[in-house]
Amino acid sequence: MQELVQFIQTTGFLNFSWGNVLMIIAGLVFIWLAITKGFEPLLLVPIGFGIVIGNIPGVAEQGLGVMDSGSVLNILYFGVSKGVYPSLIFLGIGAMTDFGTLIANPKLILLGAAAQFGIFATFIGSILLGFNILEAASIGIIGGADGPTSIYLASKLAPHLVGPIALAAYSYMSLVPVIQPPIMKLLTTPKERLIRMKPLRVVSKREKIIFPLVAFVVTALIAPGSVVLLAMLFLGNLLKESGVTERLASSARSVLIDVVTILIGLTVGARTTADAFLTPSSIKIFLLGAASFCVATATGVIFAKIMNLFIKDKINPLIGNAGVSAVPASARVSQMVGQQYDKSNYLIMHAMAPNVAGVVGSAVAAGVLLGILGN
Repeated sequence: MQELVQFIQTTGFLNFSWGNVLMIIAGLVFIWLAITKGFEPLLLVPIGFGIVIGNIPGVAEQGLGVMDSGSVLNILYFGVSKGVYPSLIFLGIGAMTDFGTLIANPKLILLGAAAQFGIFATFIGSILLGFNILEAASIGIIGGADGPTSIYLASKLAPHLVGPIALAAYSYMSLVPVIQPPIMKLLTTPKERLIRMKPLRVVSKREKIIFPLVAFVVTALIAPGSVVLLAMLFLGNLLKESGVTERLASSARSVLIDVVTILIGLTVGARTTADAFLTPSSIKIFLLGAASFCVATATGVIFAKIMNLFIKDKINPLIGNAGVSAVPASARVSQMVGQQYDKSNYLIMHAMAPNVAGVVGSAVAAGVLLGILGN
């Protein structure tokens, strides 16, 4: 009988709290959204399962939790805390990205830059809500809708907030098709939504090879704090465009990024325990993240409208939403909303230009913040 009591005491049932129950339900909701709604399944399935793992009572007490030194989860979390996983994901993103649309119409980089306004607006809002300057910088980067960059910056400036920040960033990335269309429609007129953009010119192979080299040097000089992210992004793109390293590029954009996505999702989810997440700060982070994402979307659309006042070849403002870093989800939203008004108007190739510019822009913004605040 005594042995039975001891066995029961070692199980997690006796230590189940309402916080654990709520977080496990949240993890299951993430998995449900991924499977039934198709919301970023490659991200939400491992994150959701990680949340379930991290909230099993008794895991931490037995030294098995993500923050317990020497545990398997703790060893895997090293890649998050030291910025290894975000850097490897950027390598894969670079190997998947075609910068040709941006090279063909370089003025669209301004839309990617405009969308970064959400980062700095939320930075100010976070300070006003009581976060310190390092926490505010980490929260603000959510506005770029860039999960890897959010994790990278938070791991450097506010490691205790990595869980909520990563969860917020990836949640809003998965909800791009839900959040952005109402803002895009609100800020554009029916006439603007029907604008047909000039076809893009053909970009030469030489231009595509030179671009990552030049772009890396320029952006790294502007934001040396993000040199690792930028280096991996443009190296991946060079592997893709060089024509002589296709095997490496293929590995980077498939096997490597898939494995790292599993690890980053699982460990970030496991870090999101009830005691660490169910706090007023986490609620504020989610609200600020939503505001940041909405502001970033709105400023991209508004800036496209402003650009149209000064240029001959008009820009369809519906591609302004693509300035956030959710590649290629936000570009697909531009296409989806545009085709609701003109079935024959194909905006996705135009939208990819600010979309890839947004990836670079959020990394540069993170580097600027890290350079100023990281010392």
